[in-house]
Amino acid sequence: MTDASAKAARRPGEQALTALGLGAPAPDPADASPHSFPDGGRWRTEVPSCEGPEALAVVLKEASRLDVPIHRISQGSGVWMLTDAEITEMVEATAERDIELCLFTGPRGTWDIGGSTRSDSRGAGLRARGHDAVAGCVEDAVRATELGVTCLLVADEGVLWTLHRARAAGIIPQDTTLKLSALVGPVNPASYAVYEQLGADSVNVPSDLTLDHLTEIRRVSAAPMDMYIEAPDDLGGYVRMYEVAELIRRGAPLYLKFGLSKAPGIYPYGHHMRDVTLTSAKERVRRGRLALDLLARHGADRDMDPIGSRLPGKLRRFDISS
Repeated sequence: MTDASAKAARRPGEQALTALGLGAPAPDPADASPHSFPDGGRWRTEVPSCEGPEALAVVLKEASRLDVPIHRISQGSGVWMLTDAEITEMVEATAERDIELCLFTGPRGTWDIGGSTRSDSRGAGLRARGHDAVAGCVEDAVRATELGVTCLLVADEGVLWTLHRARAAGIIPQDTTLKLSALVGPVNPASYAVYEQLGADSVNVPSDLTLDHLTEIRRVSAAPMDMYIEAPDDLGGYVRMYEVAELIRRGAPLYLKFGLSKAPGIYPYGHHMRDVTLTSAKERVRRGRLALDLLARHGADRDMDPIGSRLPGKLRRFDISS
């Protein structure tokens, strides 16, 4: 919880600009998110695009070297791109360090025969096309959770609702968390609230949302928010490093995702992309250290949720029985 006696966080360049008569207006208390994680923390960390045991080992080693706390590690290629042995190795390595492991369900979007996503309009996006694609996602979910995975990435609202119902029915463990992908990314409070109701335990928003957009979302939903502090180029390449403290203030409870711009796409991963995958995995952790250093310099590094925290708290859901 926030220590009321602690010195207030400062904005970048605040003292120097104030001395020059260029100080910014005081933050509006009404803009601050009233929400937090169940343990009282306001933010967690995530390292995305960790595409297998070898990349995971690189991330964990670099995180130890740079003292970067990690709450969640996620993978983008999909459950189907990993063997049982690889998934088990990742589950054991993350569990040993009390980190949540999140694997993507598939198939989705361009990874099937559909052509509309390659058109100028992008067609139906990266959703699951047809019954068999939904079935594939459910198959991935059941297989992953049976191997010990506790978090699933989803890029389709129908799959999200189906997996939410599946955990309520005990088909997958009831404490499985469902994370909405950045490939879906709601951009207004109404759609954000809908994804919460459909079963999302954290919702990835595009990194080009304004601070006011985050405040608008927080007026209608307490569901944890995921945001790339540095977005991959195929998601816009946005860099919001200097805004981290204000993103937390407006968007809490918030996962800070340490992405990487100017890096090639690596999905679906294979050994032909090994070198770039491992070097980019290492650099994502370094980007995390840079963001954490900024928070510390600005006196805004308080209220991180304890390592090992993973559940979202009580959220609003649509009635499953209807």
